[in-house]
This record gives sequence, structure tokens and C-alpha cells, in this order.
Amino acid sequence: MNKQQLASKIWASANKMRSKIEANEYKDYILGFIFYKFISDKLVELLRAEGWSEADMKQYLVEENEEMVKYCQDKRGYFIAYNDLFSTWINPLRESPFTVGDVRDALNRFARLIKPTYSRVYAGIFDTLQNGLSKLGENTGSQTKSIVNLLDLIKDIPTDGSQDYDVLGFIYEYLISNFAANAGKKAGEFYTPHEVALMMSEIVAHHLRNADEIKIYDPTSGSGSLLLNIGRSVGKFIEDKNKIVYYAQELKEATYNLTRMNLVMRGILPDNIIVRNGDTLEEDWPWFDDSDPTSTYDPLYCDAVVSNPPYSQEWSPKEESKTDPRYKNYGVAPQGTADFAFLLHDLYHVKPGGIMTIVLPHGVLFRGGSEEEIRKNLIERNNIDAIIGLPANIFFGTGIPTIVMVLKQKRDRDDILIVDASKGFQKVGKNNQLRARDIRKIVDAVTERREIPKFSRLITRDEVRENGYNLNIPRYVNSADADEQWDIYATMFGGVPNSEIDALADVWTAFPSLRSQIFEQMDEKYSRLRQIDIDNTVNSNGEFAEFLSRYNAMLKEMPVLQYNNIFAEYSTVNATRKLREVANDLFERIKPFEPLIDSYAAYQLLEDHWRDISGDLEILQSEGLHAARIYEPKYEIKKKDGKDVEVQVGYIGRVLPLEIVQEYMLPDKIGQLDTMRNDLVRIQSDIQEILGIVQEDEGVAANNPDWLKDDMSAFVPKDLKTECKAIKSKHGKEKIDLESLDGRLIEADRLLDLEKKQKKAISQYEDEILHDTFKVMESLSDDDVFALLHAKHIVRLEKSLADLPMQWERGFVSSVKSLANKYGETLVDIDRKISDSEQSLASLIDNLTGSDHDMAGLREFQKLLRHE
Repeated sequence: MNKQQLASKIWASANKMRSKIEANEYKDYILGFIFYKFISDKLVELLRAEGWSEADMKQYLVEENEEMVKYCQDKRGYFIAYNDLFSTWINPLRESPFTVGDVRDALNRFARLIKPTYSRVYAGIFDTLQNGLSKLGENTGSQTKSIVNLLDLIKDIPTDGSQDYDVLGFIYEYLISNFAANAGKKAGEFYTPHEVALMMSEIVAHHLRNADEIKIYDPTSGSGSLLLNIGRSVGKFIEDKNKIVYYAQELKEATYNLTRMNLVMRGILPDNIIVRNGDTLEEDWPWFDDSDPTSTYDPLYCDAVVSNPPYSQEWSPKEESKTDPRYKNYGVAPQGTADFAFLLHDLYHVKPGGIMTIVLPHGVLFRGGSEEEIRKNLIERNNIDAIIGLPANIFFGTGIPTIVMVLKQKRDRDDILIVDASKGFQKVGKNNQLRARDIRKIVDAVTERREIPKFSRLITRDEVRENGYNLNIPRYVNSADADEQWDIYATMFGGVPNSEIDALADVWTAFPSLRSQIFEQMDEKYSRLRQIDIDNTVNSNGEFAEFLSRYNAMLKEMPVLQYNNIFAEYSTVNATRKLREVANDLFERIKPFEPLIDSYAAYQLLEDHWRDISGDLEILQSEGLHAARIYEPKYEIKKKDGKDVEVQVGYIGRVLPLEIVQEYMLPDKIGQLDTMRNDLVRIQSDIQEILGIVQEDEGVAANNPDWLKDDMSAFVPKDLKTECKAIKSKHGKEKIDLESLDGRLIEADRLLDLEKKQKKAISQYEDEILHDTFKVMESLSDDDVFALLHAKHIVRLEKSLADLPMQWERGFVSSVKSLANKYGETLVDIDRKISDSEQSLASLIDNLTGSDHDMAGLREFQKLLRHE
């Protein structure tokens, strides 16, 4: 099941449950059951791998078998009896009916049978679910029914860890963002959007790319998704992923439990999960165990600290805060606004060679008072590495403008990179969302310290000092579009200013001959547009043709576009790592064609297609290549008797679209079908033409109101048949003139019969093709599957990339036309037209007549028109 399928199943279930459960609580129940399924399935997986049958588990997987309990605890850290397994719950052949009591008893037994050394990972992890079972219904029966519905949904949700995304985090974010608009705010949970988390992760991963062992820490962990993103990005560079240790702290108990669930489900070893439930600012990470402070003393310093703390949270610093090691070198955040308290907490826990990223409101860049003092100390102590301004409305549940700040304990340079990324996003519902191209551009700017006009700039500490330690982004990067300029001379007398043509310098550099083909020099300052077809001029330009030829040749050489490059290795290929490899190759190949071809636009196309590619790879890796040969019913929700009903509307391929299979494996039949459909269109066109002529005869319309309608489709064949029978009887053996009204009606009747036969023939042939398609799919060879996947994904990707030069050409032509239109009609021309119109209107008034008062008014109007 891919993300899209998972999302639609979850949402359908959520809508059924909404009347029983608070929207923002639904996620707690579904996530708890998903995690229980995960740990239950993991235990079954362990036993099956060692040869245990279902009967063996039923007999020996019981709490009374102490040896078995200890074995499971040693292997997994917990024990679940056979009757408490998720698979037993949903088994239709179970010995006794399933009830909510089974869940309560199972969760109690689980809590009691956790191995003590694993308690920090599993203790209390199901408390939220356990305490909320009573909310699932008014009585035991209704609670059981609700749980059965949830289990029916959850049984199909993948929990084997093979998915290239965090299942729990995805469901958590999906539910928050799709319930009522204030659900996230109401729940006090402002999760980090995946796109922002990914951007932060890539920056951190680049910094730690050469590390062998890594500690990462999120002091406001939420669902744990930010930590997991960091771990996944860092994992691309580290050989042994078990060398990554995850530290997390979370205030809310339910969300703290979710952090633990999330980390466990991503296959992280329990020894590498160190999570606390507590107030980060009030209860800093414990440095020792109270029972043995000497030998357990271990201050927490990490390679990476990442966080998205609650913005401007209320807090009350105490007198001892001044000497708190987290704050004493920088200052204490002011009463009521904890932003800098979180930042300094994070920074304190960063190793000298480490890095931190934190999401904060814009206000931390310019607010005064004690925050200004902290900002000054951070700058003077050279901790701030980069500041990234994000688009507005990017976080669900709050419209607060936000930034990501990158800081380090030790830096080998003293400049600060300012990035204004506020303009790069796509609109998704009410929120803005970073695109793949936006993320890549930000990461490239930060990791390579790039200065990009209107986007990023390196500033010195001296410049910041001159600005009073104010770091407000617009002071340093102006991302606003330039104001449109108007040339007074050209506005009055015509011509296009050369200075505005010069603004297209990148084009004239790439294609030196094109400027003189489009513009004709009037004098040293102005030119005029030649009376030409600009599109044709560009496309026929030799330099552009050569540019296009080089670009297309470059595409043909790209490894990713070669047949079998990805799909033949479907079982072992890592889609995320492969994307990184392909993307880097794409950027290198696009470089010679910049700035006309935007490498980030090309990267976005790659990402868009890769989303589908990785989805198919995910299915093939979990189900095998056979999944590409599977077709199944396609359903849609339709209204029936006022109710939503699931109705089959055809068939769909599990991986391969039926249309792709037909196009490549049954081309002759698809060609024949197209011919039949074209013939039908011609028949229908002839019918419309005849009936259009017939309807123009008012007599027919008046005499036959019941069968001749405005729309050809409203003809009642029975009435037409009756009319034609009468016509034939009237004419007898006499030949009917086809141009006459009677002749046209006879022809219309014939064509309507032919249309009906053609529709039936097409329907029968479509059924035949569908049957043949199923046979072809079932017998596809592996090479056939690879070729069809190549056609589905790679051919489309190549076409998208090949269109980029033409997109540039269309944009350039539009710019030239806009420039020409801007000065195409001078104010002198406009004034002359106005004057001519006034004189013409004044002359027309001479021909008017009316009362004395009317004529007096018109004569006065004439004077105005003639400027007398």
C-alpha cells in the first residue's frame, strides 16, 4: 500500500468515526493500535523465522510458560501471549468473540511483562490508548464495534519498516491537517511539515556526512518525525545506521508515547532510543541517576540538535536561570517569550563540532530588550551560521511567519548567510508548501555558502553591528520584484529603449544573432520591433537550433533515462539514495544550459516523477514483480438513494495502468478501436448537420413538437421511425430527393441506426480488448514488465525534461511581445485617436434633432468636444 492508498483508507475510516471521537483524539487511538500491530507482528515474525507453526504458538505462547516469556523478552524486550496477538484478534476462526475487554487485558499484560531493561522504551507506551478505550462508545458493545472497525482498517496498513517513509508520522500529520482547521491548534500540536523537516535534515546531514557515530537530539520531539528525518538523511552517509543514537524529550504524555512508537517502528535499536517525558526548559536532561550520581554522570552533548518548539511560549524565568549553564554566557529570555530559551537550550547541548537547526518566529531577529542582548552575544560569539526566512502560512494551525536558524558551537568563518526563501512555494489548500526545488535551492545555498541574487547573501559581523544587531531579513536581502520602469521618450514617440532590451542579456549572450533578427536599431538609445513572427524567428534561429540539439543529446546520455536502469534492480535499489544520485547527475548536466534552463525547475520535474517511481518500487519490493501483473476492480463513491455507495467502474492495474499495457502490447487493436471511435464521431457529426438543417424548417418544428428537439440527443427514435415510415409510404416507389426535408429525415433515421450499431460494436470490442489485456498482463515476462515501467515513468520524465527549452522559448517570446506592446502605441497616437473621435462625434451631433432644450445641451457638448 503506497501513501496515497493509505491516506484514502485512513480518511474514510476517520469520517466514519468522527461522530464518536473528537477529531484531534482519533489519531491517538489509530496510532496506538497500529503500534500494537507492529510489535505483535514482529514477535510472530521472529517465531516463524525459527520454524514455529500457528499450532505451536497457540500451545506454547502463553504467560504460564516462563521459559517462553523470558525468551521473547530477551529477543524483543516484551512478551505477548497467543490470545493477545493482533493476528488472533482479527482471526475470524477465533474460539471466542472479540470484545473491548480483550484489548484491555492484552495491554495490561503487555505492561506487566516488559523486560526491565527495556522499560524506558515500552513502559506506559499504551497509556493513551488504554485510557481512551471508554470514549469509543457508550457501552461495551459499541466500544467493541468501533475497535473492530479500526482493526479492519489497520490490518492492511504496512508496518514492516520497508516503506520509504515514516508510517506513524505520516498518519499523524495527515490526520491533523485533514480534520477541522483548528485541530492542530486545539490539540496544542504544531507538527513540523515534512518539507521543512526534510530541508533541516539535509542541512544537518551535509554537516555530519563524514561522521562514524552520531547522537541527535530533539528537545520538543512531538511525533518524532523531525528526528526520524534527520536520522534518515544522515543515514545516507553513515555505513552502520545502528551508530545513530536518538535522544528526545516531549512534554505531552500522548505525544511522548508517539515519539517512542515512531522510533521503534523505524527499526531503531532500543539501546539507541533515549526518550524523556518532561518540561524541557524546567527539567534539563538529567546528568546522572539519583541513585548513583557519581558513576552515571553523563552530560548530554550531541552532534545535532533539531527542534520546532512552541512559538513564543509563556515561561517565567527564575532567579537561578541567570546561573543556568544553558543561559549564563548569553542572557535569559524575557518573561512570557521562551523562544531564545529553547534556542540556548539547544545550543548548549551541541558538541563543539556539531550543528543545530531550530524553527522560530521572525520576531527573534529584531525584538529588543533582553532578546537583543542574547542576539548580540550569539553574533559576537560567532554561533549563527545561517538564517532562512520561510514562506508565510507554511505551518498548519498558525500563520506566524517563521524562520529556520542554523547555529554551531565552533565555526571556521565569521560571516552569516541570510536566505530569503519566502517566495518559493506552492499553494496547497489554505497553506503554502515548499516544493522539492525550493528545498534543494535552500540546502545548496546553505551548504555551499552561495550568494544568489534576491535569494541569499553573506553578511559580515561589521554590517550586523552597524544595524544594531538587527537581523531582520529584508535589511540584507531584497527579494521584492523590481518596479516596472517606463521610458518617457518611448512612451511619447515610440521605440523600445535599448536599456530594457539589454535586460535580456542572457539571451543575447547565448544567441548573439537573435537580437538583430528581432529588433532593428533606431538610434543609439532606441530600437523598434521588426514586423516578424517572433516564435518562428526564435525556432528558426541557427544558434537556438544548435542549443536545442545539444540539450536533447545531453538527455539521451543521462543514465536514468536508459532502459532498465532502475527497474531491473527493483529488489535492491534504494529509491531515496538513487534519487540523490540521479539528481546530482542532472544538476551537472544542466549547468552548461544555464541560466536559460533553470536547473531547479528540472530537479522539480525529476522529483515529481520520482514520487510515482518510488511508489511503484515500494510495491514491487514488498509484493514482488508479480504485483505488476495484477489487475483489480476499480471503485468510485457514487450517490444512490441519497447515500454514498461504492460502485465498480472498471478495472485498474496494481502497478501498470491498463492503458500503458494496451498501448505497447496491443497496438493493432488499439489502432482499430481508435478507427471505430473516429467513425462514430463522423456519424454523429453527420447526424448533427442533418438535424441542424431540418430544425431550420419552422414547419417541421411546429408540426412535430414531440420528437424534434433543440438537441440532437433528445430525438425520440420511435417518433422518428413513425415519421419515416409515413414518408416512405407517401412516396411509394418514387425516389426521394436526399436534399429535401423528407430525404434528410430518412437519412437521419439511417444514421441513427448506424450510430447505435457502431456504439454496440465499440462496446463489444472494448470488452474484447479488456479481456486480451488481462491475458497479456498475466503472461508478461520480466523484461516486458521492465519495458512497460520504463514507458510509464521514464519516457514521461524524458518528455517533461525535453520540454524545458520550449518552456523557455515561450516565456522569452511572451517577454518580447510584452515589451513591444508596452511602447507599441505612443501617447501621441492615443491623443490623436481621441481627438479624431471627438471631432467625429461632434459632426454627428449636427444631424440630430430635438426640443430647444435638447439642442442647446447638444451645442454645448459640441463645444467641449471641439475644445472651443
